[in-house]
Amino acid sequence: MVSTDPPPPPPPSRLENFPISFFAVTMGVFGLAFALLEGGFDLPATGVGVAGVSILMVLFVTLALKALRFPASLKAEWAHPVRLAFFPATSVSLLLMATVLRDAAPELAEGVWLVGAATHGVLTLVVISAWIGHRAFGPGQLSPAWFIPAVGNLAAPLGGVAFGYVELSWYFFAVGVLFWIVLLTLVFNRLIFHDPLPGKLKPTIVILIAPPALAFLAWVQFQGGVVDAPARILINLGYFFTALVAIQIPSLLKLPFALSFWALSFPLAAIATASFRFADLTGSVLHQSAGFLLLGMLIITIAVLAIRTVRAAMAGEVFRPD
Repeated sequence: MVSTDPPPPPPPSRLENFPISFFAVTMGVFGLAFALLEGGFDLPATGVGVAGVSILMVLFVTLALKALRFPASLKAEWAHPVRLAFFPATSVSLLLMATVLRDAAPELAEGVWLVGAATHGVLTLVVISAWIGHRAFGPGQLSPAWFIPAVGNLAAPLGGVAFGYVELSWYFFAVGVLFWIVLLTLVFNRLIFHDPLPGKLKPTIVILIAPPALAFLAWVQFQGGVVDAPARILINLGYFFTALVAIQIPSLLKLPFALSFWALSFPLAAIATASFRFADLTGSVLHQSAGFLLLGMLIITIAVLAIRTVRAAMAGEVFRPD
């Protein structure tokens, strides 16, 4: 007897459903390399940096193939109120890559920084224009992931000042600080007065740590290594958000794995790096100890995330459309 049931639908294409949030992986890997460098672990930092470059190249090739073969899918991600914020993670990864390569390959690093800065400048304008344009965003669509464009602006001076682009770095810093304050207000309003974050977005609360930590690193570069009052305010805000997030970790660990868990990695790297920089500039043993503690937590976090991501990718879980 011949069955009249319709054939099952074909399995979804992994390339078509390749999520832009994958670039959070390279932000975390380059963040680890930067923290290792600041902590004095040059050899491991080199290995992690090479791994980060390799992963980033694979991700860019995959994104290009998706744009060629499945442009409608990429357009849908751009129209998504949450995934839109992850597009600047591409340019943030380039800025971090340039910062990590600065001493080993300065000419290449400068070129990468210029490409990353130009791309991020454009993406920041386009994303913010989308936010304030004709789209109707609701409070439930706001999450700490919206900090990514602002975080990218604060990451630009880390390499830009060393490459001599001081005034351009001040531009990125000013934009980053402004939208950090604006988005911090909006995000806290959303967290306090509206429904809790959905499960997959809950890990993005860790992103709250990154802006003040990066702002501290950028500020002390502008000040020539002087740790003044604004620098102390910024790093202590970073510690406050670290403590605030630490209280949420037990509930986060109960959630099923998703790529959004990579949001834990880069902010940890930023505050660890800030701790090492503060200790180096002031001789503070307390901050150096905090840096080593945070670095240890970061290494464990990225190791676990890497294992879980490989397993989820092999099982196709990260390529399932939301």
